[in-house]
Amino acid sequence: MPANAPSDPAHGRQLLHLVIGGELRDVSDIEFRDLSALHFVGAFPDYRSAFVAWKGMAQKTVDNAQMRYFIIHAHRLLDPATEAGHHH
Repeated sequence: MPANAPSDPAHGRQLLHLVIGGELRDVSDIEFRDLSALHFVGAFPDYRSAFVAWKGMAQKTVDNAQMRYFIIHAHRLLDPATEAGHHH
């Protein structure tokens, strides 16, 4: 899929997702040990492509129990109205 292709064909809109990761202070919480070492994997036009990137990074770091990657639904932050129309 081209980077500029709409990710929500039914609505013709891009649904921005970010993938980030880093070492957590404690695996029972979501607080990064060092924000300056945060790994920005990338910005993706849809959940599906963000999931593929997230899964790849999670598998590469499976031996580090403190390392976690997350998908941020940035479209929800930028436009809360997209929440109602996006199901995955």
